[in-house]
Amino acid sequence: MNNKKLVLETGEVFEGVGFGANTERCAELIYNTSVVGYQEALSDPSNLEYIMVMGYPVIGSYGLTDEDYESDGLTISGLVVREYSKYPSNFRYTHELAEKMDENGVPGISGVDTREIVRIIKEKGSMSAMIANIDTPTEECLKKIKEYSVPKDVVSKISTKKVWYSRTLNYKYTIACIDLGLKRSLIKMLKDLSCNVVVVPYNAPIETIMKYKPDGIFISDGPSNPYDISNIIDTINELKGKMPILGVGLGQEIIELAYGAKLYKQKVGHNGCNIPVRNLKNNKIEITSQNDQYAVDEESLKNTQLKPTHKNVIDGIITGVEDTKNKVIAVQYNPAPTGDDDYVFARFIKLLGGKKNA
Repeated sequence: MNNKKLVLETGEVFEGVGFGANTERCAELIYNTSVVGYQEALSDPSNLEYIMVMGYPVIGSYGLTDEDYESDGLTISGLVVREYSKYPSNFRYTHELAEKMDENGVPGISGVDTREIVRIIKEKGSMSAMIANIDTPTEECLKKIKEYSVPKDVVSKISTKKVWYSRTLNYKYTIACIDLGLKRSLIKMLKDLSCNVVVVPYNAPIETIMKYKPDGIFISDGPSNPYDISNIIDTINELKGKMPILGVGLGQEIIELAYGAKLYKQKVGHNGCNIPVRNLKNNKIEITSQNDQYAVDEESLKNTQLKPTHKNVIDGIITGVEDTKNKVIAVQYNPAPTGDDDYVFARFIKLLGGKKNA
């Protein structure tokens, strides 16, 4: 281990102890509020090109397990924690977190006041930052941060490059998944509902998608600015009305753009679990997991066929929309296999009707 420092775009410097890869990295800084599930968060494709600050104080205590990754490896650019636990205690763990961070080229820093860092992000908004060696001059770090710009081709990096399949026994439906940064747990949810899943690249032409004769379309979550991948809007508009469509996270944002709504970048995004959402249909509160930096302008929805179905309880941001006529539904959050929001996929399956494949 070597000494590191975290330098924020706004000038604050936090000195600590490095772990993981012994390298320096600039990226946009976000925080995550989850108490458990750090492996899922650190391997979530939606977190590509982010340095993540964990709000929970002790990270690494149960290691990493091969079955719990949301992608092929860690996707974050850097990790900031209050305390890193070197000695995992979990009968399922197969690797230490620092070991995998080193393999994936991800630098980390521990021993810093993560509560203060989270407070700064909340007060000043999203910003870039740099994990640097302790002896790298702060002025040089600030220069690199100023020169850094958020990549515009993030989805192209994380999306599949070719079509692949995830099959289940006794399937009833075939779902074409447009991969903007697909989480493995979402594929499992579809398979548990008797769906074969065909995963296609984010820029797959309509002919490729229709070749597999899907019963429905699933548009996954993913990273980056939704306006950077607006090229798939035409694809969504061609598919709209032909079969049911479900979008989650970035998938919702792309659907909203396809309908003509406007999006904006939030001062501070939502990253973590236990985020309350109000279901506008039954007025009940649902507890969700969210990972987003953008939101829809509610006023701009009024000129579209989309109607709000969910709202964030804390800030009133729209977190769910639907077009009942064309069987299109979308939620800003990622439905969990168990929880208040696990009905979202079942609702999608219901839209597919009673058709069964032979």
